[in-house]
Amino acid sequence: MTAAGFARLEEEYKRLKAIDRPEVIKAIAEAREHGDISENAEYHAARERQSFIEGRLAELEDKISRAEVIDPSALGGKDVKFGATVTLADEETDEKATYQIVGEDEADIKDRRLSITSPLARALIGKKVGDSVEVSTPRGHKSYEIVKVRFV
Repeated sequence: MTAAGFARLEEEYKRLKAIDRPEVIKAIAEAREHGDISENAEYHAARERQSFIEGRLAELEDKISRAEVIDPSALGGKDVKFGATVTLADEETDEKATYQIVGEDEADIKDRRLSITSPLARALIGKKVGDSVEVSTPRGHKSYEIVKVRFV
């Protein structure tokens, strides 16, 4: 993953551990004070939230401990690989779009970050400027030409 993606995971981990976990523990304690917990919706909701937080913390600990951080700006070359920012032109409409190829945990299509495991990213890996790629999408097959590859 990129350094930015790693930092986001660490930030979420710290927030869950320092803020969300103590809040849910306090909410459980307050709900217990209301008496019978078998029919206490606040208690059950707080316990559910606690379960989610503990599960997410374990997942984040695992991902952070196994993460391999790659600095895209230290990479280079003319072919598409992890960390590359790729500008594509739709071969039908000539519309251009730019995406960065990142790890699964940092992918966000709204921010133009494609997961390395996505069909488009897999099709792009190893290609160069001027190459054409065909990708199967929910709307059918699309063809793109690689216009620019850079490492930022």
